[in-house]
Amino acid sequence: MTTTTKGSAVLTLPTDTEILVTREFNAPREQVWRVLTEPDLIRRWWAGQRGTVTEATVDLRVGGAWRYVMTANDGFEVAFHGEYHEIAAPERMTHTEVFEGMTDGDSEPSLNHYTLTEHDGRTTLTVRTVVSSKDVRDMIIATGMEGGMQEGYDLVEELAVELAAA
Repeated sequence: MTTTTKGSAVLTLPTDTEILVTREFNAPREQVWRVLTEPDLIRRWWAGQRGTVTEATVDLRVGGAWRYVMTANDGFEVAFHGEYHEIAAPERMTHTEVFEGMTDGDSEPSLNHYTLTEHDGRTTLTVRTVVSSKDVRDMIIATGMEGGMQEGYDLVEELAVELAAA
């Protein structure tokens, strides 16, 4: 049985307009990539323990769109969408990310750069999020996104380990 880890993502703020997250998974890169990009698998991790994913749409090609929607345990809906700018499976992808729940419309798009490297069957995921200002970066951090991200990435690892063992 493969060991999994919990809550081990490291979040740093390298500049006023960046959020950097690094997380190691005890699974091969190909399996982590699948969990991050296949709708049926995204439905199983994206909400963490905080709700149920009701939509996971992925058109995984440059110029293609994605959209995830969850109903939180408290009953409210949370939705994000974006467009793929770069895909080099299973190593890199870049996409925009827009939060649909702002009181005055959608948020400004952030740009998320995913890099997956594998060493001895373990995968390190690095996600660099670039936003338009320090205020936007600080607002994202203030939402408590780190807790949900940790829960989600714990499930990513469990699913990737499950896929690797199949």
